[in-house]
Parts: sequence; structure tokens; C-alpha cells
Amino acid sequence: MWQTRSLGFVFAVAGAIASAGTQADEIRLGIAQYKQNRYESAVEHFKKAAEADPGDEKVHLYLATAFAQQYIPGLESSENAKLGADAISEYHKVLELNSGSVESIKGIAYLYLQMKNFEESKIYYKKAISIAPDDPESYYSVGVIDWTETYQLRMEVRAKLGLKPGHSMIYTHECWEIRDHNQGGIQEGMDMLTEALRLRPDYDDAMAYINLMDRERADVQCGDSESNRADLKNADKWVDLTITTKQRKAEHSDKKTLEQR
Repeated sequence: MWQTRSLGFVFAVAGAIASAGTQADEIRLGIAQYKQNRYESAVEHFKKAAEADPGDEKVHLYLATAFAQQYIPGLESSENAKLGADAISEYHKVLELNSGSVESIKGIAYLYLQMKNFEESKIYYKKAISIAPDDPESYYSVGVIDWTETYQLRMEVRAKLGLKPGHSMIYTHECWEIRDHNQGGIQEGMDMLTEALRLRPDYDDAMAYINLMDRERADVQCGDSESNRADLKNADKWVDLTITTKQRKAEHSDKKTLEQR
């Protein structure tokens, strides 16, 4: 009786070791395929690794990333939609194991952004901010979404009015309606981009979007030409600062490259 139980224990341990070895092999093979841009093959290996140990957080993260790499923004097909959904599903499995996985939260947010599901994307970027408040990229991403939403609506109205570039809409009746709709997004976007820049002072992409957001605000300064001009002047300053910062960073990069030779 004791011998039977002992042998059963030995077989159980041997099975666990074999499973661990198999999982490690599948992970190694999956990573190798991923590095060679063979994402479909990488997915198959990561799936086998996940089946061997469903509680392994990193395997689900690898699997989510491999699915996400295959998702093509703007491609309307059931196969592409499934890749995006599968990636989000795997990120959620990571979150079930580790609710504080910022990488997974941002992964979901980015996929929703690519799918143009802006509201869901903002929800997840804001979740990332609540967990990692010192990460400037999440603030930047919310700011970009706010600009995209306000810009699209404003441009639709400008097109209906037949306004040419450079012609303000501040004296139109429609200006007030757009102002009421966009004002909250403009303010939130400006706040988010400003915070991103505070956390990363040389964040030239954030500077570029502050310029764009200033232009959004300028075009809804309804009946107020002075504020309109002030916003446009400020936007031009951000353009200059963006260019200067990009040039300085490029020069620094070139200098560093020369020093390494």
C-alpha cells in the first residue's frame, strides 16, 4: 500500500517536472518565433504554454502581445476583429491574476485606441494613470484622444459651413454649440498634455498636441477675437518650441552616436 502511494507520488512529481519543462520549451519557442515576426506560430506555442499553466501571468501577456501584433487598425474583417478581441481577452486574463499590471491595462487601452473606441481607450488609460501616476505616456494618450474627438466634430461643422482654412468660426451661430460640446474635452486634453510635459519636460509630441489643442480652443472663442488671437499666438509658440526640442534631441543623439564610434 505504502509502495503504491509512493510510486503515485513519484509519477505525479515526474509529471509536474515534465509539464514545467514542456511549458518552458513552449515559451522559449514562442519567443524565438515572435522575434522572427512569426506571430501566428508564436501564438500556438504560447497557447500550449498557457494550457500547461493557466496561472502563469507572463504567458498570457506574451500571448496578448502576439495577438496584438497581428491586429491591423482600420482593416474591416472578422479575422482581424477576432485578433483584437483575443488580444484584449488575454490582457484581461493577466489582470485576473494581477490587477495592477499596467502593461496589460495600457495594452487594452492602445488596442481600443486603434479600434477607434475612444471612450473605452480613455477609461483604460485613466486606470493606468491611477496605478502609475508618474507615467507621462498615459496622460499624453488621453490628451491625444481628447484632441481627436474635438477636432473631428469641429471640422465636420466647418465643412458644413464651407469655411476655408484660416477663416475662424467664432462669429457663427454654430460656434456656441461646438463650444458647449467640446469645451470639456479641450480642457481635459490640455490638462493631460500639460501633466505629460511636466513629467517629461522634453516630450516634443506632447508639445505638438498642446499647439493643436490651443488651435481647437481658438476656434471656439465665440465672439471673442482677442482670445482667439491669443490662443493662436500661443499655439505658434508651441510649434517653435516643438521644433527646437526635436532639433536639440537629434543633435544630442548624433553626438552620442559619434562618441560611441
